[in-house]
Amino acid sequence: MRDALEATGAKVTADAPLRRRAFWRVGGPAELLVEPTTASQLAAVLALAPVTVLGNGSNALIHDEGIPGVVLRLRGELAGLRHEEGAVWAGGGLLLAVLLKRLDDAGLAGAEPFVGVPGTVGGAVVMNAGTRMGEASDIVEAVEVALPSGQLARLHPASLAFAYRHAELPPGSVVTRAKLKVVADPDGARKAERQQFLARRKATQPLDLPSCGSTFTNPPGDAAGRLIEAAGLKGTTRGGAQISEKHANFIVNLGGAAAEDIRWLIAHARCVVRERFGVWMTPEVKLLGDWPAGALDQP
Repeated sequence: MRDALEATGAKVTADAPLRRRAFWRVGGPAELLVEPTTASQLAAVLALAPVTVLGNGSNALIHDEGIPGVVLRLRGELAGLRHEEGAVWAGGGLLLAVLLKRLDDAGLAGAEPFVGVPGTVGGAVVMNAGTRMGEASDIVEAVEVALPSGQLARLHPASLAFAYRHAELPPGSVVTRAKLKVVADPDGARKAERQQFLARRKATQPLDLPSCGSTFTNPPGDAAGRLIEAAGLKGTTRGGAQISEKHANFIVNLGGAAAEDIRWLIAHARCVVRERFGVWMTPEVKLLGDWPAGALDQP
């Protein structure tokens, strides 16, 4: 399999450490880390084997024993940026922070929904990522994907059925790039607004410790952090992981945490909140690796 993957032109690394690539700084290695740089390479990889998409590791909880099989990370032009009139084509592997910086440098705005959001453009599309400043669905004009068959396709936003932290892409597809609407920001007013928003987030969230950002989506009409705090769980610790004392919807690595510590806290918070308030919270976290079925349903 490794020879066939290398024949696509993608970089292939066996037993690749993933801990430093994951925002929680936990987890074991990838059996095979494959890094295509073009859409054609990516399509060829997908035609060979099922893959686990790592992205930026920002919403991923990687098993302590790692991830078997092929783990995908997009590089090169798949993490690039190309300008058009009133829009940009952003590679699925492009970091959102890099996207915002490059737009700022070009005197452009429009990607406000991604301010302070860890992750990549592809992940933002898949999760309809956003903040109080908007969602991906507000600015996505087209999405191109590689399909498990090895074919490439262009999708219209209407076909993605965007909803809160959700989009419907073809099963097994991987975002190669997305067309995002942008506008001129010659006086930097939008940039200043983003900086103010970031300052507020830094004041209320534990951004100095490894975490995946928000652990749960907000239930309708409520906030996951409020529910977890009201359940008396703020500051709960297991091993080296903790439900943050600063914001209860963050689980942080205090140092030396294992993935199992974090999994336990997620499941514990879900169960306690359901018992106290009858709300079954939905994790934003994706489990990568050989976790048992229902791993987040009970501690």
